Amino acid sequence: MFIGIDHGTTAMRFAALFPNGRVLKLEIPRTEASGMSESLLVSKMEDAFGVQSAEISLMAVTYSMGDGIRDIEDIKAVKNRGIKSIEGAGKKTGGGSRVFDAVQHSDIPAVVIPGIHENSGTDSRLNVFSHSTSPEKVGIAYHAFSLGFNDFILSDISSNTVTLAVADSKIVGAIDACIFAPGLQHGPLDVRALRDVDAGRMRANEAFVNSGVLKHTLFKNRHELIKASSCRDPQAILAIERIALFAAMEIAGMQILMKDYASTGEIIIEGSVGELPEVVAQIEKHLGLKVHVLDRWSAAIGCAEIARAIHEGSKDILGININFSN
Repeated sequence: MFIGIDHGTTAMRFAALFPNGRVLKLEIPRTEASGMSESLLVSKMEDAFGVQSAEISLMAVTYSMGDGIRDIEDIKAVKNRGIKSIEGAGKKTGGGSRVFDAVQHSDIPAVVIPGIHENSGTDSRLNVFSHSTSPEKVGIAYHAFSLGFNDFILSDISSNTVTLAVADSKIVGAIDACIFAPGLQHGPLDVRALRDVDAGRMRANEAFVNSGVLKHTLFKNRHELIKASSCRDPQAILAIERIALFAAMEIAGMQILMKDYASTGEIIIEGSVGELPEVVAQIEKHLGLKVHVLDRWSAAIGCAEIARAIHEGSKDILGININFSN
């Protein structure tokens, strides 16, 4: 059997893929994982899936931005957890580090999936930015590929918004959360944020994690926003309209890139916000087409599917090279 791990914004998600196609799932909040020992994390996973570590054929792990590696690598050979630095864009809790180390220090065979960045083999025109997307989006994209999509644009909309393009079964580019479309919590730094950073009122990462659409509302999280939206609160409705508009604009931008690869591609939406019917409906209205919707488990399941493909002898994953021997 195979296991995929999604290093999500708020939780670590594990998906176990069995030979008969059955999928089991486990979610551990990142704050909870940070307080668990490595041995407890492994045993919790074993108990949830009803297996022993020796029964796991291969595991595929994602961690942070994944910008320290270009290829899919054996976890035993990866330095600094496959990243250049823990500093940068995003919230740090220690949960992801604990899970990564638990797998690396175990006897479970595992690979680490890279993010897409300036050293990746994607369209070089997008490499004006150092980083394009984190590794779990590769997992989502591979799950879409496993469902039969070969040319598509994937937009993951949740705490942040990241959009990725796949042409002829190869990742050709992505737009990261700190570049264009805002999510609920995170987004690009505007002029006011830059002034606040320059004035020392906040650090750049603090500005990033507070630049989503919720910054203009009284809502603290997705749950409060959805509840208010169901009551037709004007502030909540506007926040949803904003996130849908920017996501649609980012998707439309990636459609321009796809034209250079002789494809318009299917549109796939994923994420805790992307799943909302009102967001889907507005994106479809803006783009003038129907979209496909995947759920929040797609990254973990996709990583498990990557592990299975590598075990079965695949030479690359969506154009990403594999440095691993079974």
